[in-house]
Amino acid sequence: MAITTAQSPFRIDPLSGLRIDLQAQALVKINAVLAVVFLLVGGAAGLLVALTRWPAVHLLPADMFYMALTVHGIVALMVWIIFFEIAVIYFVSTALLSCRIATPGWAWTQVWLMVIGAAMTFVAILQGNSSVMMTSYPPLEAAPHFYLGLILFAVGALIGCFVFWGTLVIAKEEKTYEGSLPLIVYGAMVAVCIAVFTIASGAIILIPTFLWSVGLIKSIDPMMYRVIWWAFGHSSQQINVVTHISIWYCIAGLIFGAKPMSEKVSRTAFLLYILFLQFGSVHHLLSDPGLSSVWKVFNTSYMMYMAVLASLIHGLTVPGSIEVAQRRNGYNNGLFEWLRKAPWGNPVFSGMFLSLVGFGFVGGITGVVMSVEQVNMIIHNTIYVPAHFHGTVAGGTTLAFMALTYFLIPVLFQREVIMPGLAKWQPWLFGIGINVFAIVVMGAGTLGVPRRHYDITFAGQALAHEWPGLIYMMMTVGEIGAVLAVVGGALFCYIVVGSILWGKKVPADAKCIVAPPADAGGHKEIGAGGFEAPGTFILAMVLFVTLVLYYFVNFKYLATLWTLA
Repeated sequence: MAITTAQSPFRIDPLSGLRIDLQAQALVKINAVLAVVFLLVGGAAGLLVALTRWPAVHLLPADMFYMALTVHGIVALMVWIIFFEIAVIYFVSTALLSCRIATPGWAWTQVWLMVIGAAMTFVAILQGNSSVMMTSYPPLEAAPHFYLGLILFAVGALIGCFVFWGTLVIAKEEKTYEGSLPLIVYGAMVAVCIAVFTIASGAIILIPTFLWSVGLIKSIDPMMYRVIWWAFGHSSQQINVVTHISIWYCIAGLIFGAKPMSEKVSRTAFLLYILFLQFGSVHHLLSDPGLSSVWKVFNTSYMMYMAVLASLIHGLTVPGSIEVAQRRNGYNNGLFEWLRKAPWGNPVFSGMFLSLVGFGFVGGITGVVMSVEQVNMIIHNTIYVPAHFHGTVAGGTTLAFMALTYFLIPVLFQREVIMPGLAKWQPWLFGIGINVFAIVVMGAGTLGVPRRHYDITFAGQALAHEWPGLIYMMMTVGEIGAVLAVVGGALFCYIVVGSILWGKKVPADAKCIVAPPADAGGHKEIGAGGFEAPGTFILAMVLFVTLVLYYFVNFKYLATLWTLA
């Protein structure tokens, strides 16, 4: 049912029961569609990279490889994700608070600035003189419109952050909610706080780099650039972490009627991200000779672990809330009936849970170990590094975004998802592919395979190297996983675009798909051994043991490199 008076341009969505501002709906739609378009572009470039790093295929020559790698890094790790995050923060601040969006004119300015900026950078790369990869370290120099495009894109994203904050102010003034912000909106607010810090860091280094590219500044100090750039480059991934964790909570509530096990604890964990998460950026600089070991160790071994604590809390409370909800809804037998009887055929749930497991076991554990200075000496500037952040950004963030999209298609676009059988398997295809790639290629990186060279053998060079057969096998299996992930991503884009263009319209009398609160089941005596969520406790212990074993394996390998007199 739509209500379109000048005073109240809202509609009531029959599937979710949400009161949706029509202007916000249009903005969420355009940002989400642009995100999917750029995901397709970034995935296509990623396929070219994978087929070049696959030793038996080795598709592209060096110049084309670095062009494809630059496109893949910037578009897949920044452009697609930030467009989708803007869609998320507009959605949660309006639909979940039953509020109109603040300054829609400025919100459309955000869209145009981000589109123009992304297009300028993309064109600069395709022109062939800006293949500087995502990090664009000096003295590598790109065309001026490469940097200018990134700056415009960042300004657009910053405007989106201020529109979000303005919407929260309107919701508070118009009393569209009671008490504190809902946890999901609170998580989005934390993501926006980190985004402002991140964008400011990017401006601090990208603006002088742009001036350097046009000849107004003579030089950029490489060490200064690396330190400040990673405050932008790595912190931008922390926006992703907070956003996809908020989506985990959101989907747990939508599918199961789950409530956080302790909302105060979850809010505190989000707050820890603001205070400590940015310090994790240092793990990209642990081998930098220009920085002191004291500073490196303080940031990665003390400050960053407070952010790791926050992730561990969310990793316990999200599945724990699902377990409690399932048990209260009647699935209370044994340790894992709640998990076995979960709706695995629903891509909203399967995508979210695969995101949670992949982020925890693949991306999270390896990121913690990577932050140990001694171990970092083994894996620095090897292919381990991109494999790790594919485990976090693709295995964690992208899967969570895909899962939420399957919910948003019928709710916002008012279309049914086409090919539901294929949609059921798509998160599995993408999730298995990306995690195979991450795990196997991290192994190859641990054994020394370089990160930034298009030919790991350095064929035809004075430093040509013949790797053992194990390395070629690992790179082959890993890149097959990457190809599988690209196929899964392409299927996602096809399903999304097809659903929007020719999916059946959701009927006006459609049944609500949001689960009622789990307490409605009436099962109060739940759990076992004094635990409400014993299955989650076991899973947490498995994660802890995996982390300890991974630490042991890495230090054992490190010990083999030490020569004792």
